[in-house]
Amino acid sequence: RKSAIIDRFRRHVSSGKAAFFENVGVDFVFGRREGPFVWDVSGDKRLINCHCNGGVFNLGHRHADVIAALQESLLTNDIGNHHLISENRALLARQLAQLLPGDLTYTVFAAGGGEAIDLALKLARGVTGRQTIISAGGGYHGHTGLALSTGDPQYRDPFGPNPPGFLQVPFNDTQALARAMDDTTAAVIFETVPATYGTPIPGPDFYPSVRRLCDQHGALLIIDEVQTGLGRTGRLWGIEHYHTVPDIMVIGKGLSGGIYPMAATCFGAALESFFHANPFIHISTFGGAEVGCPVAMRVLDISSRPEFLKQVTHLAGIFKNGFEQLQSKHPEILVGLRQLGLMMGIEMVDERCGPVLSKTLYDNGILSVYANNDTRVSQLLPPLIVEPDLAYEILERIDAGLSAAKQLLELS
Repeated sequence: RKSAIIDRFRRHVSSGKAAFFENVGVDFVFGRREGPFVWDVSGDKRLINCHCNGGVFNLGHRHADVIAALQESLLTNDIGNHHLISENRALLARQLAQLLPGDLTYTVFAAGGGEAIDLALKLARGVTGRQTIISAGGGYHGHTGLALSTGDPQYRDPFGPNPPGFLQVPFNDTQALARAMDDTTAAVIFETVPATYGTPIPGPDFYPSVRRLCDQHGALLIIDEVQTGLGRTGRLWGIEHYHTVPDIMVIGKGLSGGIYPMAATCFGAALESFFHANPFIHISTFGGAEVGCPVAMRVLDISSRPEFLKQVTHLAGIFKNGFEQLQSKHPEILVGLRQLGLMMGIEMVDERCGPVLSKTLYDNGILSVYANNDTRVSQLLPPLIVEPDLAYEILERIDAGLSAAKQLLELS
């Protein structure tokens, strides 16, 4: 059955992906899934999911409360009509407004993060009347239209030249940002912690300085919380660590509960007024689908609980201490752990290490994927609901994976 699934995927979905995973010896096909675990469809291999699809599975796979919310919603709801007033969208948007920083009281929903980023960029250009968008080199905001234009050339060059008005600066470099900004800058967009760039943790003064520069130039600050949001960093929103309120914040991935696609572009009343002239200037058929809104509301209920966030911080301490020990045991390969809560990146000595460690961790029962824009780093994003005992088991398996990687790379 498994070979038939792979062959069908090869023939009708992506022959390139099928060949890639065959070549690297990772022929895993999701079968049963529960909590922090996924099993191969053949049933003979179990992985602890420390990739979580970038935060989609913050609450693990098939969280019982989230499943119950969807089941209940299915009794009365369907997609709804995006042109009309919706009670479910209003309830979810109100809940977000109560939890978001500052005066971000309005939300437009999307089916995915890239779509939500596109709206943020369109809104910034529409409100300011300017065109220039500044993003971070090595960052990633999605594979769709304008979002793609903010990313690295490897994702967009095969499709032709980038449209004008997009600039990149080094991440965590306020001097470079200051030099790039002028009276044509519509917005600055950053991921709070750029996962695809290897999880570099910005300094404590970075975002307050970015906020001041945006205010100085009349530009908007857009914060991408698609991966850092919903408790991943030990606070509900990663940007809270930096005491900075953006003009626009984008949420995705984890808002789905791993069950129903949901993303959001959030902003204040001053920006919402842009839509008064034409409230239908931006629409999304599946954005904020009514059947999925109760799922996202349940996710927010769980993720915002103080005891939940306290547990994330406790788990982060276990990983911090564990990696200090691993670093002393594996100095030939391990540089250290980049960490903000459970937003973590395993930093190693050179660019060969990330792909190799991804494979040796897979062999040792851990699903972890290297950072594509800095392959020295392997992303470590366990579900936020793991128990301490499982956190220690993850560390033991990483220990074994590092040992195997050193042998393969001849670093011992």
